[in-house]
Amino acid sequence: MKGIIFNLVEEVVTAAYGEDTWDSLLDEAGVDGSYTSLGSYPDEDLFRLVGAASKALGVEPDAVVRQLGEGALPLLVQRYPQFFEGHESTRPFLLTLNDIIHPEVKKLYPGAEVPDFDFDTSEGGGVLVIGYRSPRQLCALAEGLITGAARHYGERVDVTQPECVKHGAEKCLIRCVFGPPDGA
Repeated sequence: MKGIIFNLVEEVVTAAYGEDTWDSLLDEAGVDGSYTSLGSYPDEDLFRLVGAASKALGVEPDAVVRQLGEGALPLLVQRYPQFFEGHESTRPFLLTLNDIIHPEVKKLYPGAEVPDFDFDTSEGGGVLVIGYRSPRQLCALAEGLITGAARHYGERVDVTQPECVKHGAEKCLIRCVFGPPDGA
């Protein structure tokens, strides 16, 4: 896994809980914590950090990963505004993941292994069903990033996952129903 992911995790954790918490998570997880954005690190380091955070917060690991995704999205907007510009809402932004964003990620971070997405727009309206495939099984991260993207575009999104590889499915299905922000 590329170090940029670990850098984002560190920033999200320290912004929400402080530097001491980040240091405690590193100790509890038994990982070094010296991650450079272009470096490659074992996936297990992230899973150990998530496990430590899960234990500290008393929540399921997927809840931690989802929160990391939500928190990382604004940081990605700051670092890579060109990915988000030109889109008026979340749905068209998400539809660029395979064709625009992930190829650019691979240029910026050689060796990056990105998930593969497919999209089903057949339900119409404000519904998008995203197929997610990745050996890392970080579908909760995708859910958090989607929620963060909707917040960025000033929308509300209801995200459900009717199928997941963790429960025997061939791929994860992430169903997104977009609408105006609450109270609009």
